[in-house]
Amino acid sequence: MKLKKLLFSLVIIMMACATADAQSILGRLANRAKNAAENAVGNKIENAVNGAIENAGKDKDKDNSKKNRKDKDSEPAEEATASYEEPAAPAAAAGWTCPECGKEGNTGKFCDDCGAKKPAEGAEAQETTPAPKKKAPEMSWNNYDFVAGDEIIFEDTMENEQLGEFPSMWDLFEGNAEIAMIDGVKAINTQQGVITPLYNEGKPYLTEKCTVEMDLYMFNDETYRSLSGSGTGLNNYQIYLAKTDDISQIRYSGDCALWVEVDCSYDCDENGRSDMTVRYAWTTPGENSDVREGSYELKGVQCDQWHHIAISFNKRAFKVYFDEQRVANIPNAAAPKWLELQGSFDYERLYFWKNVRIAKGAVPLYDRLASEGKIVTYGITFDTGKATIKGESMGEINRIKELMTKDPSLRFEVQGHCDNTGSAAVNDKLSQQRAEAIVAKLVELGIAKDRLTAVGKGSKVPVADNSTDEGRAKNRRVEFIKK
Repeated sequence: MKLKKLLFSLVIIMMACATADAQSILGRLANRAKNAAENAVGNKIENAVNGAIENAGKDKDKDNSKKNRKDKDSEPAEEATASYEEPAAPAAAAGWTCPECGKEGNTGKFCDDCGAKKPAEGAEAQETTPAPKKKAPEMSWNNYDFVAGDEIIFEDTMENEQLGEFPSMWDLFEGNAEIAMIDGVKAINTQQGVITPLYNEGKPYLTEKCTVEMDLYMFNDETYRSLSGSGTGLNNYQIYLAKTDDISQIRYSGDCALWVEVDCSYDCDENGRSDMTVRYAWTTPGENSDVREGSYELKGVQCDQWHHIAISFNKRAFKVYFDEQRVANIPNAAAPKWLELQGSFDYERLYFWKNVRIAKGAVPLYDRLASEGKIVTYGITFDTGKATIKGESMGEINRIKELMTKDPSLRFEVQGHCDNTGSAAVNDKLSQQRAEAIVAKLVELGIAKDRLTAVGKGSKVPVADNSTDEGRAKNRRVEFIKK
C-alpha cells in the first residue's frame, strides 16, 4: 500500500514538473511570438517614417490593438512585412548583437533568439532620434578678394540703440524705420522706410575710392509669413549709390551710379537653402551717359540667416559681392556720392539691415608697410564679443598671406585692438584671442607659425576719440607690425 502511495506521489510530482516545463516553454514561445510580431510591425513603421517612432513596447498596456497582438502567432505580421516594399537598409543598419545570448544580426526591438530587449544606447539612440538634415558645404571665402577701405567714415553697430526707436545715425526720406531684434541681434527694420546715413551735414561723402558694406537677412518663406502675417515672403532689398547732387531724388536707377536689388526670401528646400537673384544697374560717366543692367544667379543660399553685401568703387569701376561670391564687375560707371537703403515698393514687407559701414579707399599694402613699418587694417572683423573671424575678412587676410608668401623675410607681430566698450580685463582677453585667431588662420593658409606673434592690446592704444561712434570704429582695428 505504501509502495502504491509512493509511486502515485512520484507520478504527481513528475506531472507537475512536466506541466511547469511545458508552461515555461509555452511562455517563452508566446514571448518570442509576441516579440517577433512587435519586431515586424515596428520595422515596417520605422522604415516608413525614417526611424522616428517611439519604442512600441513602452505603451503596450495602453494600446488595445497591441495587447491583442500578444496572443497571435508571428506569421501574419511577417506576411504584412513582406507585402511592404522596404527601401534598402543602409550599411550602418546591419543589425545589433544581443548582450544576453550573443545572437548577431537582430533588426527589431527584441533578440530573435532569447527575446532580450535591444540596448538603449548606440543603435537605439539613432532609431529614436530623427536624422539631422543634410548639411551643405560651408563657404570657404578663401578666394574672396574684397578689401575694405582703410579709413572708416561711417559705421553703425547699433550697440546703444533702443528697440522700437528710430535709428539715431540715420535720416528718413519717407515711410518708417525702427530698431528691431531679429535672430538675437539688433537691426534696422525699414518696413515702409527709406533711409540714408545722417552724416557729413548733408554733403557728399563717397569718394573716388570707397567701400560700402552691410548685412541683410534672408527669410525662409514660412518664417517670413509667421513674422509679418503676409501671404508671401518675397522681398527685395534695394541699395542705391547716387550720382546726383540732390540726395532726395536717388530712388530711380537713372539717378544712380549703381543700383543693386537683392531678392532675399524664398520657399527654401529641406536643407533650408534656396536659389536667388542679384540684379544691378549702373550709369556710365559723361554727358552722354546711359543706364546698363545685369544680374547674377546664386545657388543654394542659406535661408533664415544674415548675409553680407560688399561694394567697392575705384575711380570708375564697381565690384559687388554677395557673401563670398563676386556678383558684378563693372568697369565703367559714374562716381557715387550718397548711400540710400530701402525695401521694395511693397511697404507691407519686412527688411532687416545691420553692420552698415562706409570707408575710404585702400592704400596698397607695400606702400603702407614702407611708409609706416606696419599695416593697419579695418578689413578683419569678428562676431560681436567673440574671436570668430567673419568670412568677409578673408579678402584682407588673403592679401597679407600673399604679401608674406612673396617676401619670406617678413615677420609680423599681429596686434588686436578694441574700443573702450566693456571692462579692461574683458578687452585685454578678447583682443589677445582675436590676434591668436588671425595667426591661426594665416598658419592654416600656409604661413610658418614662427613668422607670426599674437599680442592683444585691448583698449590701451586708441587712435581716435572713444566718445563717438566713428572714433570707436577706428579704434577697433588690427595692426601688423613688422619685426
